[in-house]
Amino acid sequence: MMISMNLKPESVAQFERLMSSVEMLLPKAVEPVDWSACHAANWRRHSFSGYLEPVKVTDNTRLDQLLGVEEQKQTMVNNTRQFLQGLPANNALLWGSRGTGKSSIVKALLNEFGDDGLRIIQVEKEDLIYISEIFAAVEDQPYRFIMLCDDLTFETGELAYKMLKSALDGSVYSAPENVLIYVTSNRRYLLPEYEGDHLGGKYVKGELQQSEIQEEKSSLSDRFGIWVPFHVFSQDRYLEAVKLCTERWGQKLGREIPWSDELENAAIKWSHDKTKRCGRTAYQFSKNWVGKYLLK
Repeated sequence: MMISMNLKPESVAQFERLMSSVEMLLPKAVEPVDWSACHAANWRRHSFSGYLEPVKVTDNTRLDQLLGVEEQKQTMVNNTRQFLQGLPANNALLWGSRGTGKSSIVKALLNEFGDDGLRIIQVEKEDLIYISEIFAAVEDQPYRFIMLCDDLTFETGELAYKMLKSALDGSVYSAPENVLIYVTSNRRYLLPEYEGDHLGGKYVKGELQQSEIQEEKSSLSDRFGIWVPFHVFSQDRYLEAVKLCTERWGQKLGREIPWSDELENAAIKWSHDKTKRCGRTAYQFSKNWVGKYLLK
């Protein structure tokens, strides 16, 4: 016997919305990443979990193109090579002023060592709560992975902070042997610092010990084996970067861009307007100058 159901249009619409909501909660069927053809992926949140989404690498920055960070480059190259060869290597915190090359070094490492089996997974701060699932997704792969958290900062008490701290501390969430964690940040301790944080320090047997607040704030960054500081350029180093960027634009466009006093003075003024001398400022100025020069 068939039972006929005559539903009102509004009931049908409500049912369809309900089914759409349920569908959003179901795991998404995705193809596994082909790491032999893909060198980078993002973690994408979906429902109560997420998945790795392949990313086409379009940034072709090379290590020899990065000026003013020779010591930082060498530190990161050595650590990454150790990792690729299965030798002991450290998680790294790259911290310092904006635009000084922190992210560029990591991208250049991928371009340098991608053919040697290096792969990168970029993870947003909010997705660090899935860190154990990210590790599980790649731990059986024959490649070496850098889990990159770019421009990372926390506020006190965030769950993602606690998850990253556990992963770095060798807990049940610790990374498999084929994963390292590289973090870039404008903050040395990844947390905001306030004047009152330094109150409460005390002398013990003639030695000044940090306050409990300061101890807690430094506890995450202390778990990175390598700290790599980045600083703004001197004016001479900044002008070297401008010259290199300008020459490379000329080579790319097949045109000669002459160096002149006018160019140099404009570059210095540009850095004053930007209030910072760094690689990013040099790159932005060179695009502006070359574009206007060739427009004549």
